[in-house]
Amino acid sequence: MNSLNPELRELYPFHSHCLNLGGVLYHFVDEQPGESEGATQPVTAPETIVAVHGNPAWSFTFRGLIAGLRNDYRVVAPDHVGCGLSDKPSDYPYCLEQHIRNLETLIERRELRNVTLVLHDWGGPIGLGYAIRHPENVRRIVLLNTVGFRLPTVPWFLHLSRLPLIGRALIQGANAFTIGATRLGVVRRPLPPAVRRAYAFPFRRMRDRTAVYRFIQDIPTKVDHPSYAVLARIEQELEKLRRHPILIVWGARDPVFRRAALERWRSLFPDAVIEVFDDAGHYVMEDAAEAVLDTIRSFLQRTKRHESPTRIHAH
Repeated sequence: MNSLNPELRELYPFHSHCLNLGGVLYHFVDEQPGESEGATQPVTAPETIVAVHGNPAWSFTFRGLIAGLRNDYRVVAPDHVGCGLSDKPSDYPYCLEQHIRNLETLIERRELRNVTLVLHDWGGPIGLGYAIRHPENVRRIVLLNTVGFRLPTVPWFLHLSRLPLIGRALIQGANAFTIGATRLGVVRRPLPPAVRRAYAFPFRRMRDRTAVYRFIQDIPTKVDHPSYAVLARIEQELEKLRRHPILIVWGARDPVFRRAALERWRSLFPDAVIEVFDDAGHYVMEDAAEAVLDTIRSFLQRTKRHESPTRIHAH
């Protein structure tokens, strides 16, 4: 597991934990009320938030959410194998099914009950894959620029990145996907250099970028793709989750998850609370950090009191 430099530790000041998954270390953050500086009275059996990141990213994506909610909720945020501070084996089954099983193992071993899932990017299919298998253990769902179905359209740069020679050279060789995402994934203002370095920290070496490349290869665009059936089943069984409180937070200027994806969510979950940030991109939690945190906190509080959430207007 990577050790953090002082700059990153200041941005990511959380307790690290690891599960051993058959010899592969699976890193996660687990912050609870009473453990952080400035915490209020410790809470007995606090509600649990499980935040699941996408690609190319790691639990660092949720640093604002973790810091903002940990005084009132238990917040767990794993790094997928191959990402963040988890091990990065070269000969690992980097596929949707395996990532779902890893999340399932984490939730079972840590005895996380009645969880609220916060899902971004590839974290959507992974977290929803868990949710349709264990709907009784999911209390709420927050969706942040993600899908739980086949992408309506696959952007040209993802097609290019999937090509065996060009893709490997760009993604693993030049680290283009990680560098590009931290620049093109935000639109309000550039990310501070320290934050860009933090996003790229786990992927500094070419051998550490295998999962980044394999995540892109794992996008199922054809029926014969190994992950096609897994994603199709998730899509078919999303109706199991319609009675769950659902919040959708969307950066409208996302070059990957475009308006068609948001409209698909509207049709799948017509009762969901939806907040659209017209001037935010893929990393909506970076472009609109305080507003997104406030929106999620308000949603958690309203649904905790079993009140009917109020539909939120676009910004």
